[in-house]
Amino acid sequence: MASRSSGKRTTGYRCTECGWGTVKWVGRCGECQAWGSVSEVGQPTARTSAAAVAEPARPIGEVDMARSAAETTGVPEFDRVLGGGLVPGGVILVAGEPGVGKSTLLLDVAARTARAGRTVLYVSGEESAAQVRGRAERIGAIADRLLLASETDLGRLLGQVDHADPDLLVVDSVQTIASAEVDGQSGNVSQVREVTGTVIQVAKARGIAVLLVGHVTKDGSVAGPRVLEHLVDAVIQFEGDRHSRLRLVRAVKNRFGPTDEVGCFELRDSGIVGLADPSGLFLSRSAAAVPGTCVTVALEGRRPLVTEVQSLITASTMPSPRRTTSGLDSSRLAMILAVLEKRSGLPAGTRDVFAATVGGMRVTEPAADLAILLALASSAMDRPLARDVVALGEVGLAGEIRPVPALGPRLTEAARLGFRHALVPEGQVDVTPPAEITLVPVADVRSAVEAMGRLCGSRAAAAVAAATA
Repeated sequence: MASRSSGKRTTGYRCTECGWGTVKWVGRCGECQAWGSVSEVGQPTARTSAAAVAEPARPIGEVDMARSAAETTGVPEFDRVLGGGLVPGGVILVAGEPGVGKSTLLLDVAARTARAGRTVLYVSGEESAAQVRGRAERIGAIADRLLLASETDLGRLLGQVDHADPDLLVVDSVQTIASAEVDGQSGNVSQVREVTGTVIQVAKARGIAVLLVGHVTKDGSVAGPRVLEHLVDAVIQFEGDRHSRLRLVRAVKNRFGPTDEVGCFELRDSGIVGLADPSGLFLSRSAAAVPGTCVTVALEGRRPLVTEVQSLITASTMPSPRRTTSGLDSSRLAMILAVLEKRSGLPAGTRDVFAATVGGMRVTEPAADLAILLALASSAMDRPLARDVVALGEVGLAGEIRPVPALGPRLTEAARLGFRHALVPEGQVDVTPPAEITLVPVADVRSAVEAMGRLCGSRAAAAVAAATA
């Protein structure tokens, strides 16, 4: 039975970030906790009446899954993150800092998709068609079925879609497109919501896969209303230091696959290239063992990456010793340094400490604690650790070495790259290691430092014993 509609409107308030509504004004949104985002809007009091449906609901087992089959992009590392490829009708938001390589990667994906026999429409709102063509020439992304347009109006963008009837639509970027039906400049909350909603509606109705490029704010979050991330099917985040060639691509949200996969890319003069085996990027090229270095195996998603940690401990000339990190959590380093001095007796608290990872890798997981600790101990004693040793373990405040997840895959990756000894928590010796690796169980910080000395040779073992006595 249809409800009556009075047509009367009353004043209400809505959050411009997430769309949360309230009947009175408040300074802070009750949903997303944003300050100053609640503004007055008109809200209809009438209820929507029932309408005829185009297709009645069916049992879930009778729904055709053929339309949800993923199609490869031609870039294996990107497919890994997406969960197999692009799904017809799926809308994917690709976000990242300026210059990180978003447009370059998506132009390469568009060209590979076009060469596979599908029609691709690339709409650029930030660059002219000639500028995009110049980048395409540089990275080899010229294809007959790749159509290029430069538009900033939503109506003209939809006209281009009607004319081209593409299988894949790339919009670079969603913050540069504006609708004439909505007040305000492109990029504001209302415009971004309108553009995204319209593009999603067209994509679902026609079965077009869509890649939307999104800007990020100073704190790294996606610019625009929070509802933008709720509307799209997947949010892909580009990460990487602008001073490094390494780029990591991970899924923050993914309706078509897992969110624990990571794609590794290298930014080159000829474009952006996927790295199927990136572990070698995070190891130094020194032929001889150097004090202050230790290797661990970090997990990025489900992918184990062998990573080298380097440290340098020197005499301080300042009242407050410096603690400088690159690729490591500074607070975690301070904790490990305090545990090392307290539990093993190695003096380091009054010295300057510098610690970094190799290759621009960022390591924040606790499984790297033991490698950081041994790198610090090696630098403090000026004794190099053997080059065929990896260390895996979490360090506790009591000095104990705790177990780490996914130890088996980590050891397998270390063995593949030629490592022969692994310092692991004593509680995880039941793990069956690869035949090439010998496990060295350690229970606490002192036993870990002593094991490091044994692996460095007899002279180093004597020096470690004297230092920790």
